[in-house]
Amino acid sequence: MTDYLWQKPGTRTDASIMRFLAGDDVVLDREFFACDIRASIAHVEGLQRIGLLTADEASALVCELRQLADDFAAGSFVLDARFEDGHSAIEARLSERLGEVGRKVHAGRSRNDQILVATRLWLKERLRELQTLCARSAQACLERAANEALPMPGYTHLQRAVVSSTAMWFAGFAESFIDDALRARQAHDWIDANPLGTAAGYGVNLPLDRDHTTQALGFARMQVSPVCAQISRGKFEIGALDALGAALLDVRRLAWDMSLFTTTEFGFVALPAEYTTGSSIMPNKRNPDAIELLRASYAPVAAARVEIESLLSLPSGYQRDLQFSKGGLFHGFSHGLAALALLPDLLSTLRWNAERMRAAIEPSMYATDHAIELARAGTPFRDAYRIAAADPLPAAGADPEASLVARVSPGGAGDLRLDVLRSRLEALATNY
Repeated sequence: MTDYLWQKPGTRTDASIMRFLAGDDVVLDREFFACDIRASIAHVEGLQRIGLLTADEASALVCELRQLADDFAAGSFVLDARFEDGHSAIEARLSERLGEVGRKVHAGRSRNDQILVATRLWLKERLRELQTLCARSAQACLERAANEALPMPGYTHLQRAVVSSTAMWFAGFAESFIDDALRARQAHDWIDANPLGTAAGYGVNLPLDRDHTTQALGFARMQVSPVCAQISRGKFEIGALDALGAALLDVRRLAWDMSLFTTTEFGFVALPAEYTTGSSIMPNKRNPDAIELLRASYAPVAAARVEIESLLSLPSGYQRDLQFSKGGLFHGFSHGLAALALLPDLLSTLRWNAERMRAAIEPSMYATDHAIELARAGTPFRDAYRIAAADPLPAAGADPEASLVARVSPGGAGDLRLDVLRSRLEALATNY
C-alpha cells in the first residue's frame, strides 16, 4: 500500500521504514477484524443519529460493512500486505465501493479508539470462552467426585502424608476451576466498557451519540474519559491475561499430578491413548506429551503478560509502543484456550488404578487420624501428637475407607459439600 490514511501531500515514505512500522500488524488484525467491522457499523449508525450522515449514506455504509464481514469470513477478502492495518483496509474498501460516501466513515474517530473497541470486543468473547471452558472442567470434576471415591495417598512436600481419595482430588480441582470461571467473569465485567468515540484520547468537536454505540455493541457502560481510554491500554489486556493465567496455573498443577501419577513408579493413572505419543526410537515407550504440554501452557500466557507490561513505562496519551501489545495478547489467548479445551475430556476419561493407590497407603499415613482421635477423647493435642508418632494406627486400624468417612470437617472426605460447589457453578451460568 503506497497511500496511507495519514499521508500528507508532498511527503514521501521509505519502504524499509514502513515495513518496520507495520510489522505484522496487518496479519494480527485478521484476528480483530470482525470486531473492528462491528464497531464501524455502530459508528456509522451514531454518525447518522447526529446528522453527519444521511439515512441513505448510512444504509449504504452499513450494507457494505456487512458484506465486507461476509467476504472476510468466506475468505474472498483477505487482509494482507496491500493494507497498512485492518483499520485502513476497512476505509479503503468502503472508499473503493462507495466513493465519497466511503471516505466519510472516519469522521469523529481515530485508529486509537478503533483498536481499543475492537480489542475489548474480542476480549469479551475470549473471556466468555474462558469461563465456559473452566466451567466444563469443573463440571467434569464434580461428576467424577460424586461417582467414585477410591482411596489414594495424599501428599505434602511430595511425601506420603495422609489418606485421601480420588473424590477429594476431583473436588479440589472442581472448586479451583469454579473460582477460575468466576475470575474470567469478573475480568469480562471489568473490560465491558465502550471506548468508541474517545478518538485519539481527547474527544472531538462533535456531539457523538456514545450512548447509542455503547448499547449497539453490547457494552455494559461507557468508558467516559478519553484520557482514561488511552491510559487503560495494556492494563486491561494484562487483566484478561491474569484471568487466563490463573486457570492455567491450576492446569499446571493438575498436569504435574498426572505426570507423576502416570509414571511406572506411581502407576495410579492410565491416560486415554490419544493423550500419549510414541517414541521415535524406543518401541516400548508411550509418552504423556499432551500432559507435559498442558503443564507448559502457562508459559506463553506469562510471557505475553510480561511483554505487554514491559511496554507500559509510558506517559499518558497514545504512544506507538502499544502496537506491540496485540501479538502477545493474541498468542497468549490462542495457546491458553487451546490447552483448556483439552481438559474436560481428559478429566472425564482418565482411569484410576485402585489397587496401586491402595497399596501405596502405609500405616504412618493414619497418624494424624490417631492424634485427632486421642484429642477428641481429651488428650492434649501436643501429647496426642507424640503418641501417634510412635504408634500411628487409630482404633479402626489400617482402614482407608474408615479414615475417609471419619474426615467430617466441611470439605473433608466425609463431607465434600459437592452440593455447595454445584450451586456456585450453576449460579455462574444462570447469572451471565
